[in-house]
Amino acid sequence: MRQFLPMLLLCVLAVSLCGCPYDSPYNLDEVPQENIDERLVGTWQTIVAKPSDDTHTIEDPVTIIFEKRTDKEYDFAITKNINELKPYQVIVNDSIKGTAYISTLAGKRFLNAFIRGKVYLAELVVENNNISIYPLAEHFTSKYIKNSRELRTAVEFHYKMRLKPGYDQAFALKNLHKAR
Repeated sequence: MRQFLPMLLLCVLAVSLCGCPYDSPYNLDEVPQENIDERLVGTWQTIVAKPSDDTHTIEDPVTIIFEKRTDKEYDFAITKNINELKPYQVIVNDSIKGTAYISTLAGKRFLNAFIRGKVYLAELVVENNNISIYPLAEHFTSKYIKNSRELRTAVEFHYKMRLKPGYDQAFALKNLHKAR
C-alpha cells in the first residue's frame, strides 16, 4: 500500500500537468511579420467528438470566424458548446474571442493567438480548402521561456527532435471547412 500511494500521486500530477494547451506571455514573433492569408478570412466549421461518459461520445459543431483586423492580424471568435472551458476563464458570452497573426518556423505555419492576455500557439495546416488547428501541448518543452527568441528556439527544437509534435488533442480542430 505504501508503494501504491506515491505512484497514484505521480499519475495525478502527470495528468494535471499535461492536460492544457501551452500558453505564454511571449509569441513567436515580437511583432507580426507576415501578411494575413486572405483564404482564412471567413467562417469555418467542423464537428468535434467529445466523450460524454466512458463508452459514448457527443458530436458538437464548432465555428471559427476569422476577420481581417489589419494587414497582418486577424480578429477571431470560436463558438460551440464550450461549458468545459469555463474554468479557464477564456469565454466571453458564448464565444472565445481574440486576435491572432501567423508566424513561420521550422517549415510550419503557426497562429499566435492572443486570448485574455495570454498567447496560445497552434500549428495551422491548410490542405484541400480545409484548415486544421493543432495547439501545442503544455508539456511541449520543459524549459522556462523568458522571451520570444527562446520560445522560437524551443519550438524549432521540438519540431526537429520529435517524430510526432506534442499537440493538445483535446483542443485540436481538424478539417474545418469554409461555411461562407
